[in-house]
Amino acid sequence: MANRVFQNVVYQMKDAVDRVVGVIDETGTVISCSELGQIGEVREGVAAVRQTAGDAFVRDGYAYHQFSNAKHNDYAVFVEGTDTTAEQFAAMLSISLQSIKQYHDEKFDKTNFIKNVVLDNILPGDIYAKARELHFVSDVQRVVLLIRVTSGNDISAYDVVSGLFPDKQKDFVFNISETDTVLVKEIKPDNNTRDMEKLAASIVDTLQGDHYIKAVVGIGTPIGNIKDLASSFKEAQIAMEVGKVFDTERQVISYDHLGIARLIYQLPTTLCEAFLREVFKQESIDSLDAETLFTIQRFFENNLNVSETSRGLFVHRNTLVYRLEKIRKLTGLDLRNFDDAIVFKVALMVKKISVRQPGQILILKKTFTNGAAPQSSAIFLPFCSRKAP
Repeated sequence: MANRVFQNVVYQMKDAVDRVVGVIDETGTVISCSELGQIGEVREGVAAVRQTAGDAFVRDGYAYHQFSNAKHNDYAVFVEGTDTTAEQFAAMLSISLQSIKQYHDEKFDKTNFIKNVVLDNILPGDIYAKARELHFVSDVQRVVLLIRVTSGNDISAYDVVSGLFPDKQKDFVFNISETDTVLVKEIKPDNNTRDMEKLAASIVDTLQGDHYIKAVVGIGTPIGNIKDLASSFKEAQIAMEVGKVFDTERQVISYDHLGIARLIYQLPTTLCEAFLREVFKQESIDSLDAETLFTIQRFFENNLNVSETSRGLFVHRNTLVYRLEKIRKLTGLDLRNFDDAIVFKVALMVKKISVRQPGQILILKKTFTNGAAPQSSAIFLPFCSRKAP
């Protein structure tokens, strides 16, 4: 990564300096150069001279100047020539590259740090110490978005999302799998869930509209402290998993808007089956045809209002009343009654879970022992697709 950073700067210096310029590593190997053919060459004897020479030295027609952002010199700039001008160019270029390398390393380390915090791979006691070391502001409002590619082309969603959020000191983007990209976004204190959903929708639109990448986004709850990033990430995961069951058409799912769905999603199979048997004593829910279920859905969407629903379905009011009465005879539940409507709504949600494909949300449980590195073990949220123990 550093080689690429150096090469970008060195190549731009080519015309300005009008001399061969480049960078060698601690072994004397050329890792960046204005003359591309020299990259990979090993400069014999330079590595040995570096051990005893000061920051600047001259050898074999080149002026060298060592630099690093660490305690020892890892790199050295070289400029063609042994005159004072070559030495000055080497000194100035080494200062520039050292600053660029330091900035790059800090940015890269921050991203890795955030990734470890999000994935719960860092000791809780080390979070603030590492944050201070990286000059990372801990107590600001942030939110975690999980972006999952469901179909698309060879363009990386990571590259697209990174381009959308160029401020690498405030916003952090990283991959956690071939399909999943995480965005940790700094937000304003007055931003709400609607603002987050608009942000996620803009990401989905850009991926699909400009790059033909279809994606869904799960949104965790905003947090005000770095230590809570892992929780926001888990919420984004749950939002996405629950959304696959209850809101299959939605591409943006917020944890804050899951409501009762996130509770129902974790019910064990035996409880689901018992509830359905209890609610539908007379007939199975499977006895309801597609038209009836569509009518029920519209009736719920119109807040149990018969007139509004009949207008929306383009049917006579009496036709809708007939359908509702038919449902009452089949199930024993009158959907015009609020309590019965709630029971039926919950039953429909439970049914959706019980017939979906088996799956589990993997949660990494961290065990910390005497300050050692965290040990990971897997636990699973109990879904309706799993038998209760």
